[in-house]
Amino acid sequence: MLKDFKEFAIKGNAVDLAVGVIIGAAFGGIVTSLVKDILMPPVSLLTGGLDFTNKFVVLKAGANGLTGFATPAQAAAAGAVTWNYGNFVTLLINFIIVAVCIFLVVRAMNNLKRPAPDAPATAKDCPACTMSIPIKAVRCPHCTTEL
Repeated sequence: MLKDFKEFAIKGNAVDLAVGVIIGAAFGGIVTSLVKDILMPPVSLLTGGLDFTNKFVVLKAGANGLTGFATPAQAAAAGAVTWNYGNFVTLLINFIIVAVCIFLVVRAMNNLKRPAPDAPATAKDCPACTMSIPIKAVRCPHCTTEL
C-alpha cells in the first residue's frame, strides 16, 4: 500500500495539481489585493466615498435594540443579523477579475502550443471504387483494379 501511495504521490498529475493549488492560492491573494487596494479606492472616490465592504442592511436589531452600526463587524458584535451585500459586491468583482486573468493565461498558453505535425498517410483511395486501401497496395482488394 505504501508503494502504491508513493507512485500516486510522485505521478506528474498529483504534483502538477499540488503546484496549481499553491500558485492559485498565491494568485488569489494578489487579486484580492488588486481589488481591495487598487480598484476599489478609485471606485469609492467616483461614488463619493462609498466603501462597498461596509455596505449592509440590518435584518434584526442587536441584543439591546440598536440598529445603527458603522460596520458589519460592529453589528455582529452586538448580535445583530445583517445582510452584507457590499462584501458580496467586492467578492463578485474579485471573482470576475480572477476569471478574466485565468482566461487570458489559458488563452496565451493555447496560442503558444504548436499544432501537432500531420502523421504520414497510411491509406489511399482506390481511383475506381473509392475504397480506402493501404498506401503500398498495387491492386485494390475490393475491385481488383491495378494501381
